[in-house]
Amino acid sequence: MVKPTSRPTVLIADDDPDDRLMMTEAFSERYGECRIRFAQNGVQLMRILHNEEPLDDDKDRPGENPDLILLDLNMPLMDGRKALQEIKGSPGLRQIPTVILTTSDNEEDIRFCYDAGANSYIVKPSSYSNLLDIVSVLKNYWMDTVILPPRPEYHD
Repeated sequence: MVKPTSRPTVLIADDDPDDRLMMTEAFSERYGECRIRFAQNGVQLMRILHNEEPLDDDKDRPGENPDLILLDLNMPLMDGRKALQEIKGSPGLRQIPTVILTTSDNEEDIRFCYDAGANSYIVKPSSYSNLLDIVSVLKNYWMDTVILPPRPEYHD
């Protein structure tokens, strides 16, 4: 579980501005105490995770990993599949829970992601009310129920 005194950080990799806006609103409504940060593609995501770009706008937590990554599969520059492989192949990053949140319900994508180490696979909902439900489930499960390893203070 995340320490009660810390504000959890969710890093969302998604290139669609409308999806980012809806997620910002849904997290604000259902999980306002967490920090939401966005990467617009897999390259930016990996730069953030390797501490080449700040995770937080206010730079108050240098070198700290997010508590949860939400990863879209279809992004420019580096897609979510490649980013997932890099995350789960890196000793300093592999313990970060990584949930695929994408429009694809393709069985090959689902199989690939679980084989590559994804912790969960969720198809993006078609309605805002269903997105609110997903945010509630993510919060309840990943932040309130499971026990996660301590956040490392380094990046590899």
